Amino acid sequence: MMKPRNWVAPVRTFASDVTEGFLEITHNSFALLGLTVAFAAIALLSQPEWRSKGEVQLRTWLQERHVAVVGFTPEPAAIERSTATNPKELPKEQASVAYWISKKYRVAPEPIAALVAEAYIQGERQRMDPTLILAVMAVESSFNPFAQSSVGAQGLMQVMTRVHTEKYQSFGGNHAAFDPVSNMRVGAAILKEYIDLTGSVEGGLKYYVGAANLASDGGYGAKVLAEHQRLRQIAGKNTPTTTIKRALIAKRQITPTANETEREAVAATTVKDETQVALNSNL
Repeated sequence: MMKPRNWVAPVRTFASDVTEGFLEITHNSFALLGLTVAFAAIALLSQPEWRSKGEVQLRTWLQERHVAVVGFTPEPAAIERSTATNPKELPKEQASVAYWISKKYRVAPEPIAALVAEAYIQGERQRMDPTLILAVMAVESSFNPFAQSSVGAQGLMQVMTRVHTEKYQSFGGNHAAFDPVSNMRVGAAILKEYIDLTGSVEGGLKYYVGAANLASDGGYGAKVLAEHQRLRQIAGKNTPTTTIKRALIAKRQITPTANETEREAVAATTVKDETQVALNSNL
């Protein structure tokens, strides 16, 4: 008769054999995997085109996985299309102006910083105070690059796009009116032309708003000059006394009666397009 514990020895032997077999198989598998990786590495090093194809396939697979997770194709170059910069990277004067505009007009400081920097570039190029360019933007569109008036003036500086089509050709066409930097460059050039034509900032502003043939610009010039004065103060520049006096005089000369104001406003709206067409043809 077999003793009760005689079955223990065979079970231990079986378990030991299974364990040793598993370890041997695993060891051999890792060795095989290592050899496979080594051969693959040698093959890739000796065949650059294989490595290139593999990189492309891997990149494609990773992009497909990324799209599946986030729901859209990654586009790292999109940052280049944005009109924005860090205000802290600007010179102190420009940064002060950018933060002040951002707070007053409730717009993000980063795009405003980019516009301020560009205004200073255009100011130097056009030999014009950059804060005057910014003041025109403030009055014209409150820094809305997609603004459009009832008579068709568009963008930051409310340029009459259909009148100044030629100027936009250098930027790819009329749709560049809604690119903030392109609109500013065109608007600054037009303003400079009008200032040179009339011989004064006040005259240039009157032409710019389309009131060249009217007795008054409806207070437009006074608004721009007042904002110009504030921006110069923020920038730490001294405002010429004559500029302040002219702004005050312009405010006092605004048509006193409501009926006359309404008539001039209607007239300005009516002739703005025709005025800028005539002026543009003579420039």
